[in-house]
Amino acid sequence: METTVRKFFERYERFFRQALGDEADMDEAASFYAGEFIAASPAGVAAGKNDDRLKQVMAQGYARYRMMGLKDMRVRHVDLSPMDELHCVGHVAWTATYVRQNQSAVAIDFDVHYFMQVLGGEPRIFGWVAGDEPALLEQHGIV
Repeated sequence: METTVRKFFERYERFFRQALGDEADMDEAASFYAGEFIAASPAGVAAGKNDDRLKQVMAQGYARYRMMGLKDMRVRHVDLSPMDELHCVGHVAWTATYVRQNQSAVAIDFDVHYFMQVLGGEPRIFGWVAGDEPALLEQHGIV
């Protein structure tokens, strides 16, 4: 499972970086997620379905990141916490690099904890826990 999930996050990183260049296929984006999922942050807990609405929200999210000046997203490292033979938590340390007009690049480190399910050798995200992104962006002068 460890190798499979690590390769998953390598693909996820490549996809995210393509999306920042406006080259993303939202069907591919949706392929990273299970049919249903949960998300938790200081804003609350939400549940969603992997459907056309998800693809629309994701496309809008990538467009918003581009508008804010996000130029690169890199995985610094992935730690795994297995739960059983089919499930784990991927603790992913990311670095987001923002470049704003007439300003120096700003690199922001943050972590997201992804709940993963591996069925038939295919990993999917069925949930995640993230920190306070709006506060982090404000702290670094991005918004």
